[in-house]
Amino acid sequence: MDDPTATVLVLLGLAGLAAGFVDAVVGGGGLIQLPALLLGLPNAATVQVLATNKVAAISGTTVSAATYYRRIRPDPRTFLPLMLFAFAGSAAGALVASQIPREAFEPIVLVALVVVGGYVLLKPRLGDATALRFSGHRHTAAAMGTGLAIGFYDGALGPGTGSFFVITLVGLLGYSFLEASAKAKLANFATNLAAIVVFAPQGAILWKVALVMGACNIVGGYVGARTAVSRGTRFVRIFFIVVVSAFIVRIGGDVFGFWS
Repeated sequence: MDDPTATVLVLLGLAGLAAGFVDAVVGGGGLIQLPALLLGLPNAATVQVLATNKVAAISGTTVSAATYYRRIRPDPRTFLPLMLFAFAGSAAGALVASQIPREAFEPIVLVALVVVGGYVLLKPRLGDATALRFSGHRHTAAAMGTGLAIGFYDGALGPGTGSFFVITLVGLLGYSFLEASAKAKLANFATNLAAIVVFAPQGAILWKVALVMGACNIVGGYVGARTAVSRGTRFVRIFFIVVVSAFIVRIGGDVFGFWS
């Protein structure tokens, strides 16, 4: 594949900046970065796009996860098993990523986003405050299952992973949106790391693009995490609904040919 032009690198950097901010607040930065990479690198293989996206994503996720951890102090009894099983699931997903055709990405993500967005809209009090649904081993088992399932999805496809972590932690486990965002960032760090461990030995990472987008993602992730923590749960919930709605319109238009 030919090296991208300076203009393409700048545009991909801007996409990384926006993705870092969105991902830090509610997750789903991959829904900005992946389409940008697909458009900017039309000759890249699917596995190269996925691998490059992971390096860019983990850059911002590391910063936002650290920011959340310092300010929210999430419970390790939840986030440690969540991270461990998310890592395992993502590694397994990354091993099959090269078998998934590009055209399968968007319909899968669109259905998931419609379900997630509708669920949040129909439950206006969802995620206002933490009210755990399980305790003890059942809580740990729910966290493990969440990590494994969403981790596999992230390794294989990836777009919207952070949002899926957030809504599952809110809807299934009973965390507030802010608490869920903190744990989602830690889990997302684990899934990104696992995918990179699988992709890097394959030589699939386009390092020039990944480093530019990663640097921009760091800035967006830092600003996004600080904004979410200072504004609180209500801001995160509203931002979540706006972002998911925008993604549904954007991806739905592609699936049904409205933007052709």
